[in-house]
Amino acid sequence: MELKQTLFALLSAPGVTGAEDDAAAAAQRLLGAYMPTRRDVLGSVIGETDGEGGGILLDAHLDRIGLFVTAVTDDGFVKVSKCGGADLRTLACHEVRILAKEEPIYGVVVSTPPHLLKGEGSVPKWEDIAIDVGLSAERARACIRPGDRVQLLGEPRELLGERVSAAALDDCAGMAILLRTLELLRSRNIKRKLTVVFSVQEEITGGGAIGAAFSSDAETAIAVDVSFASAPGIPDTETKPMGGGVMIGVSPTLSRSVTDTMIALAEENSVPYNLEPMGGRTGTNAEDYAFSKCGRKAGLLSVPIRNMHTSVEVCDLRDLEAAAELLALYIEKEGTEQ
Repeated sequence: MELKQTLFALLSAPGVTGAEDDAAAAAQRLLGAYMPTRRDVLGSVIGETDGEGGGILLDAHLDRIGLFVTAVTDDGFVKVSKCGGADLRTLACHEVRILAKEEPIYGVVVSTPPHLLKGEGSVPKWEDIAIDVGLSAERARACIRPGDRVQLLGEPRELLGERVSAAALDDCAGMAILLRTLELLRSRNIKRKLTVVFSVQEEITGGGAIGAAFSSDAETAIAVDVSFASAPGIPDTETKPMGGGVMIGVSPTLSRSVTDTMIALAEENSVPYNLEPMGGRTGTNAEDYAFSKCGRKAGLLSVPIRNMHTSVEVCDLRDLEAAAELLALYIEKEGTEQ
């Protein structure tokens, strides 16, 4: 499959944190074309190849942010809290899918008409959020229960040029990059063991990565995730341009040798890149691999996206391709040298 087709296939399956089964099944089918796969006790998808010496582990998380049902009111509205970092500012009038036990139930987030707002209005609080599913309290309570996940709907769309908009590019983009990397490596003789993890629960605890870290003997782990793209109103010092290439993480928590090797390979092979400096933790799974078990060298590659943690995230496919090219170069170098 081409990169865009792979990305859209991953985007099509819901996988709100803690309820990732559908997303995991889609990811496992795609990963199974390259290596034997399994799911661990937490639900992460893990693929492994045979190999010599200390292995290399690649991680992208398969869960996405969403909402979490807390109650059904006496007038039939569904009350929710966040499941991951959902953005309150974007929820009004949002179309949603409640992943109920029997079948999905569609609804919309209630919005106060501007005519009835006092003053200019303000960002709501979580206690103000309610979903209208068109049912009475009795009928709603019969099919919706506390703990059901709520998916924020956002149809994947091709924009002009090489750009795509969708919910859950965080981190379907990362998984697509890893699958594209494996495609690029098909004809290359990689001697070291390669492990690919599509991890659960990154948006809440990083628990999927921690579990996978303890089951792996890899010496090096590279997390692939998303970061902030330049946009109006956001300082350039905190973002990188879309279409400008892969972002190479630089942080005290990351292995300097892994980072320096990535930079050198990008420059030697004309892979477009930007450095992403971070003075502490990266906010990704990279630290979960670096500091779990006996520790390991960790690296981080990201791609810039706009509108993070909304249903209209935007990425540039050229950045995904650059990330896959650089990762394949790194694995080829480190995987063939002993």
